[in-house]
Amino acid sequence: MSDAVVFKKSLSIALVSVLHALLPTFCAIITLYIAERVYHVAIDNDFLLLVMAVAALSLGLLQPRGEITSRLTSGRGAVSLDVVLRWLVLLSLLFAIGYVTKSSAVYSRRVILTWALVTPCLLIVASMLVYELLRRVLSDPSNRRQVIFAGCNDVSVALAKRLRDHPELCMSVAGFFDDRSSDRLEAEVSVTVLGKLAELAQYVKQRQIDVIFIALPIRHVHRVLNLIDELRDTTASIYYVPDIYVFDLIQAKTRDILGIPVVSMCETPFAGYLGVSKRIMDLVLCLAALPLLVPVMLGISVLVALSSPGPVIFRQRRYGLDGNQIIVYKFRTMTVTQDGAEVRQAQKDDKRVTPIGRLLRRYSLDELPQLINVLQGRMSLVGPRPHAVAHNEEYRKLIKGYMVRHKVRPGITGLAQINGCRGETAQLEEMQQRVNHDLEYLRRWSLLLDLKILVKTTFQLLRNEKAY
Repeated sequence: MSDAVVFKKSLSIALVSVLHALLPTFCAIITLYIAERVYHVAIDNDFLLLVMAVAALSLGLLQPRGEITSRLTSGRGAVSLDVVLRWLVLLSLLFAIGYVTKSSAVYSRRVILTWALVTPCLLIVASMLVYELLRRVLSDPSNRRQVIFAGCNDVSVALAKRLRDHPELCMSVAGFFDDRSSDRLEAEVSVTVLGKLAELAQYVKQRQIDVIFIALPIRHVHRVLNLIDELRDTTASIYYVPDIYVFDLIQAKTRDILGIPVVSMCETPFAGYLGVSKRIMDLVLCLAALPLLVPVMLGISVLVALSSPGPVIFRQRRYGLDGNQIIVYKFRTMTVTQDGAEVRQAQKDDKRVTPIGRLLRRYSLDELPQLINVLQGRMSLVGPRPHAVAHNEEYRKLIKGYMVRHKVRPGITGLAQINGCRGETAQLEEMQQRVNHDLEYLRRWSLLLDLKILVKTTFQLLRNEKAY
């Protein structure tokens, strides 16, 4: 929801918004000054140059992202993660400037390290305090906006519920206008029906309604146009809310192309800088883990080579980003290496699985070579698990939306895996459940969600009974 829908013109809101915009820069500079004083470092021209560089970078990089309403309804974890990521980008650029200009040696390492560690903590606390201040300002009755809905359906009821659940948005829902009686409405919860659609315009004039959400079906476009025409004699803000629940949307967003508004109905969550941030996280975590895992992988390679004849690394064709074929690496755990038109899944007590292979599969150690796939850019640490090409061709005909899961890079682990969807899919319903989790991952993706999945995967490796 945009700030324009929620906020009235208010000096107090404007002042808090300005404070929120300038606070990151102030925090970055004041902590740098305090660190200089604590370690008794002289305030000289070099310090002033550093302050100017920090101010310029923080004004560009530490500004709160998105609209105030979206930030107010975000969880504390999401806000904290956003602050930390932005701070890491600022430090990276600052260190790059110091390296290029050969000026980094001028500054005290103790000062810079203290400043780098303390500032993000202060930024997180300051952001939380400003959000709380803004919530209090918005709770002022003078900022409250009166809202009504034209049309009572799933999407309008869902929006009304969210407005009631978030008082910080300061919007009071008066009720709904619909030509159906209350007992004919399909809403899951009881709603207040104020009258017929023909009575809406007069109601708005009499009650000083601030915002009207028109939630009539697209097929009723003529009724929408007539209603808008009737409301031109009022000062109410009018918004059209399409009934998006009739579609199964993936990463739905409103956009414009050269001024023409469009709604994305199925899109990858990794467009623009979001894709870059996920790729950076993959590379950083992979490179950090490899020094620890390389000795383990070498030891596993020896065990696999001694366990049975055949290659140590099993290569199999699978579908990757946009449905393109990729080669996925695994430690061989069977006496066979299937990659043809028919691939039989491993079953419980499968005689094809070697003794060492059973252990590797039990703790998913056979997946470790896929870190190379991640470094190659063919896979990600977190995403929908890739299936053999033969299985893809089978299930894409049986499960609606199956191929949508390939709008992102496949992962070593994913939302489906931490929800118990591992191992053999003997029944179609089991694969359907796995696909449902994959599509939910596309809808909900964030860097924080990726980190949660990685942590939960680590704990589940020790107690998973479905890997065999």
